[in-house]
Amino acid sequence: MALVVDNGKSVGNAPFDVIVIGAGIAGLYQLYRLREIGLSVRVFETGGGLGGTWYWNRYPGARFDSESYTYGYSFSEELLAEWNWSEHFAAQPETLRYLNHVADRFDLRRDIQFDACVVSAVFDDAQRQWTVMLDTGERFSARFLVTAIGPLSAHTLPRIPGVESFRGQAFHTSRWPSEPVDFTGRKVAVIGTGATGVQVIQTIASQVGELTVFQRTPNWCTPLHNRPITEDEQRTIKAGYPQMFELLRRTPGCYIHNTDPRGTFEVTPEEREAFWEKLYAEPGFSIWMANFRDVLTDPKANALFSDFVARKIRQRVKDPVVAEMLIPKCHGFGTRRVPQETRYYEAYNLPHVRLVDTRRTPIDRITESGIRTSVTDHAFDMIVYATGFDAVLGAFERIEFRGPDGSSLKDHWREGPKTYLGLMSAGFPNLLTIVGPHNASTRCNIPRCIEQNVDWVAGLIRDARDRGITRVEATAGAEAEWTHHVQGLAEGMLYAQVDSWLTGINSNVEGRDVRRILQYQGGAPAYRARCDEVAANGYAGMTLS
Repeated sequence: MALVVDNGKSVGNAPFDVIVIGAGIAGLYQLYRLREIGLSVRVFETGGGLGGTWYWNRYPGARFDSESYTYGYSFSEELLAEWNWSEHFAAQPETLRYLNHVADRFDLRRDIQFDACVVSAVFDDAQRQWTVMLDTGERFSARFLVTAIGPLSAHTLPRIPGVESFRGQAFHTSRWPSEPVDFTGRKVAVIGTGATGVQVIQTIASQVGELTVFQRTPNWCTPLHNRPITEDEQRTIKAGYPQMFELLRRTPGCYIHNTDPRGTFEVTPEEREAFWEKLYAEPGFSIWMANFRDVLTDPKANALFSDFVARKIRQRVKDPVVAEMLIPKCHGFGTRRVPQETRYYEAYNLPHVRLVDTRRTPIDRITESGIRTSVTDHAFDMIVYATGFDAVLGAFERIEFRGPDGSSLKDHWREGPKTYLGLMSAGFPNLLTIVGPHNASTRCNIPRCIEQNVDWVAGLIRDARDRGITRVEATAGAEAEWTHHVQGLAEGMLYAQVDSWLTGINSNVEGRDVRRILQYQGGAPAYRARCDEVAANGYAGMTLS
């Protein structure tokens, strides 16, 4: 049932049980689950197509850093049986094809409105419903509002003067054009060397005429070791799905990699070196997630392993000066997200690839013809901004959420997010923030944590419907307890002592200069158990009416 709109104002009663914002992996699955239990749902998606991250991030080299077969949905045995991943770490086009296949197979499109940017959401306590407004002025209402807006969706450009003045081609990696971009013979600049920048640089280095990389902070990058999936492997993967998903339920990050129970200094130097060589040769996040148990908590253990990776960088980069520029000096391995690479470091051995350290020679401005640093002007045909996102909080702050007393969610979270289970906040009834701050998803093989979030939310809404409950809200006490718990889990973690998007730092966004605890660090199994306990106890910590 569609809502009749008159001059941007809704007419009549709320037509939907639930509104979902976002048609990425989370939004699609939330729609599926809610429709499955007989609810009316409308999904609003800013983009012109579904897929979320995999719709927007079409840049060269975009691909998984989780094994493909661990990333896909687990809810349908038929879907698992019929879909064949072509590589161990699938590229963006294949992933987008998969998500479109899911939408078509389960007839999800009919409840999604594309090119629909939500700008505000206000809760009416008398009606016990949320009203969302689109950038067109249209308004739609529903009893429950679910945000499936993703932790990495609010892209940011650098705060550099003159960005609009460049006369060549310029692209942010998260707003890449759908038509092919020809790099042949072009002078290209890439600003940023996070995970996205690494994928772009290693992919286009052999295609361009000249490539200049502007790097502020190097990252610890390790080999992805991707390859095609053979027919025998395909059969083994499909036969082993039940056991694999059970393993993923037990590991802290829902990866197939589990932390080694030994401490770094509990083995001999020879055993330690051999173990690290083994990890370096293994695919994916094994080197990050299956390392010794203390590498991410003990500064001495972390420094030792960082030295191991630094030696690898020096071995792979021929110019020792460039090698040292590529070795991080301000953070240890794994304290920021680890970019997975394929011959990234070898790109800097090419004669037409240059690296500029913007801490030593800062970018002064973007000019009509290129980039001006503190020492010289660089002329370019193209600039690629691999400058990332206003992570976790940014997507929430770009929508004006207001509770029944008129207070805003942005103000409520001004000193850092305050949540209950990472799924709701006191003062904002019937608002469910899946894949938001303070739940396990931001340090997770994200579809696995998405499925847990979605299933829990669907269960809550189903139980509310069946019991005639029209208002659910976290108590202030439960919110304070959970927020304190999340902050306590971060104590002793080395990542919490480092500036990165994981701690809410972003120099391209005003006000993002104070570290915040955004992640739940207790591991996915503990998080799932706590959510299950809350539900089993009649949704303890919540007021239901």
